[in-house]
Amino acid sequence: MALPWALAILSLLPLLNAQSSSCQLNYSVPITNATLDQLSGKWFYIGSAYRNPEYNQSARTFQAAFFYFDPDYTEDRLPLRQYSTVKDRCIYNSSYLNIQRENGTFSKYEMGREHFAHLVLTKDPTVFMLAAFPEDKQNMGLSFYADKPQATQEQMKQFHENIMCMGMDKSEIVYTDEKNDQCGPLKKQHDEERKKEKDPNGPKEGK
Repeated sequence: MALPWALAILSLLPLLNAQSSSCQLNYSVPITNATLDQLSGKWFYIGSAYRNPEYNQSARTFQAAFFYFDPDYTEDRLPLRQYSTVKDRCIYNSSYLNIQRENGTFSKYEMGREHFAHLVLTKDPTVFMLAAFPEDKQNMGLSFYADKPQATQEQMKQFHENIMCMGMDKSEIVYTDEKNDQCGPLKKQHDEERKKEKDPNGPKEGK
């Protein structure tokens, strides 16, 4: 199972530079090491709106999802660990995204083709978005992520404004709900395993 925005449902057409005067979304900001620093850590998938039928269907299967970005600055790859709840079942996936730094895009090869998404950042470093087909009214999409399971009103306002900026409607958004998350036990198990890998001998006797 892939991330609801990229690993299974990422895809972009070549982007034009022209932008509406009322819509200032920038789809071509280069991705730097500072950008990767900002993206490092845990993120929650809050919601998305996709007009591409394949992406829309995939997004609707996610009841809840969170993931971790673990940047590897020596390669143009972004390792990730994802925990998704689908049909009341936890699905874990460990993989990576390819980074096209100059284009400001991430990509992943899945289902026989390379899928792309443009990173959209705001002034708030605790959220980010990924845009698909922003120049294609029939297939465009935008997904929204925050570092907390529930976004603030101001963060949601920014997401809604960007949705409308692209030419979509808030009614097209599909949301997740952290209350449906079934991945807590597996995440705890993985944390314990990772801790043992770092310290295989455990605490010394008497300490």
